[in-house]
Amino acid sequence: MGRLAQTEGLTDVQQEILDTVRRFVDKEIIPVAGELERRDAYPEQIVSGMAGLGLFGLMIDEEYGGLGESLLTYALVVEEIARGWMSVSGILNTHFIVAYMIGRHGTPEQRERLLPRMAEGSVRGAFSMSEPGCGSDVAAIQTRAVPDGDSYVIDGQKMWLTNGASSHVIATLVKTDPAAGHRGMTTFLVEKEPGYGEVAPGLTIPGKIDKLGYKGVETTELVFDGFRVPAASVLGGEPGRGFYQMMDGIEVGRVNVAARAAGVARRAFELAVAYAQQRETFGKKIAEHQAVMFRLAEMATKVEAAHQMVVMAARRKDSGERNDLEAGMAKYLASEYCKEVVEDAFRVHGGYAYSKEYEIERLYRDAPMLLIGEGTADIQKMIIGRRLLEEYRSQ
Repeated sequence: MGRLAQTEGLTDVQQEILDTVRRFVDKEIIPVAGELERRDAYPEQIVSGMAGLGLFGLMIDEEYGGLGESLLTYALVVEEIARGWMSVSGILNTHFIVAYMIGRHGTPEQRERLLPRMAEGSVRGAFSMSEPGCGSDVAAIQTRAVPDGDSYVIDGQKMWLTNGASSHVIATLVKTDPAAGHRGMTTFLVEKEPGYGEVAPGLTIPGKIDKLGYKGVETTELVFDGFRVPAASVLGGEPGRGFYQMMDGIEVGRVNVAARAAGVARRAFELAVAYAQQRETFGKKIAEHQAVMFRLAEMATKVEAAHQMVVMAARRKDSGERNDLEAGMAKYLASEYCKEVVEDAFRVHGGYAYSKEYEIERLYRDAPMLLIGEGTADIQKMIIGRRLLEEYRSQ
């Protein structure tokens, strides 16, 4: 392992977890990622391996069978996994957000019933806010849940669900009181069987969406048509708190996306620096040409900066402090730097980068998703700007 993206102050347990995950990535993910990605095949064996390592329960409390680790540990694990294949980290991320929300906001019954099975990976989670007509504008969602006795009836359509088909429980934001604005939104824990088509009466998962990159993991729609869900499925048992719960989940999710970007950028740099020391032009290795050497220097600096921003944002959340400013900064900077580092690695590879035989071609298609996942760059700037104005309010 090289000098870049090191993290000071880790415990022996944290370092052991990272070393184990790094070996798993090098042995079980990187050698097969290209072939699976080309077939857009779900990585069943890799997912089983992650479950065996306890990664689905990494941040779930020990009392529910998890490892009880910190957000920092989780972010560093995600960075390593994304270095191998970003899609695999996506499978873990949406599950993690749902488990985090249940652990933080769920009723005792919801925690006791779901978290032990989520920790072992036998129940996996998905997260649903976006709709065909809105993404970052959460207030504009149209999906509604109407109370009916001891149940709610949900109608509407959701979009961009990672793990939409393979999940067992979907944390879904809907409106229960449209006139109440943000206070009229509720998160439901929608439980279903994995698969496509009508997976429950009134609940349909259409076929997966074909994407530019981010292959292997399925992305789907979610269609409700008179879907009946018990009132006990309201996250936390109290309607009207969904927006706050979802934003809390998104806050840690943004750290995760930043970690994914840092991992992809590191892999792109590793590929570029290795290739530059093999390829020869004009009688010497291209790494010895000043133009390429400068490019590698810029890439390495961006990789290091992105990693340290992720560490800062995770540690702030772990300290119990609000981290929306740091999470927004980390997500914004890491995703932008990831795009730039991947493109520079593409340039270093020259014509070979355009061939599917080279790994950089996959990274080049994967990187754009990180620019929009968990909020676009413009949304991050808006969050950052508003928080800065709060922090530096003029008297």
